Amino acid sequence: MTKNKILTFLRKNPALVGFIGIFIILSIISDSFLSIYNITNILRQTSIISIIGFGMTLVILTGGIDLSVGSTFALSAVIMASIVKAGNPILGIIVALLVGSAIGALNGIIISKGKIQPFIVTLAMMAIARSLTLGFTEGIPISGFSSGFRFLGRGDFLGIPMPIIIMFIVFFITYYILKKTRLGLYTYSIGGNEEATKLSGVNVDKYKIIIYMISGLFSAISAIILTARLNSAQPTFGTGYELDAIATVVLGGASLAGGYGGVFGTLFGALLLGTINNGMNLLNVSPFYQDAVKGVIILIAVLLEKED
Repeated sequence: MTKNKILTFLRKNPALVGFIGIFIILSIISDSFLSIYNITNILRQTSIISIIGFGMTLVILTGGIDLSVGSTFALSAVIMASIVKAGNPILGIIVALLVGSAIGALNGIIISKGKIQPFIVTLAMMAIARSLTLGFTEGIPISGFSSGFRFLGRGDFLGIPMPIIIMFIVFFITYYILKKTRLGLYTYSIGGNEEATKLSGVNVDKYKIIIYMISGLFSAISAIILTARLNSAQPTFGTGYELDAIATVVLGGASLAGGYGGVFGTLFGALLLGTINNGMNLLNVSPFYQDAVKGVIILIAVLLEKED
């Protein structure tokens, strides 16, 4: 492999390269990092943001953005929690998925039919969904669920925690969508040149609505996992998740302008952030500085993308 090819690979896979580098460094300087328990813990904690990030990947590939995923997460969680607490866990899960999908679809409809920038629409939806969440709960958490429901967040299958299993299921579904379906093909096409895609006869509005709906659906799936894991739904759930999800996509090498990137990069972007968080906790880095470290890493990733 020539020098230019190596540099191209490094620029196109910043998250993978960063993850391997951080993993090796932490394995050397921390005795407790390279344990099965700790690695499993990283994967479990990463699962929430990863799933939201997979949906955000689709949105960003079209050249859009979804700032409402954190609030969608919260509203789905509290409505579901009230139903689960009443003794209907299956109905609660179905309603959560419907709420997430409906918010996403509404975003897509307003963006595509109203011809309004995704940033403005999803910012407004972020405020609306958060307000509805606080109003629905009156600021009080909902907790105390059945063991069957908690299994989704605390249980395991063949020794693998359920959040990790669900994360990889959603990963493979997203990968399949992008690589094997017409929706995936048009997702890249819309991000690459939306006008040309329209002129070729593609119903761009329909596919945008579907993509935003998937983003909302994935937020709801994450909400189900975290609610089950914590045995509680908090009205402040999901605060800042939109930024973490965008960060995983950017770290994964996707272009914010759309048309370039993939879910594989997002997975490693989430793993990189999760490993950095874990490493800073193991090394007793002050929580006041942890966001600064992550910010520097994100800036480096964006600079690498620009150089590419």
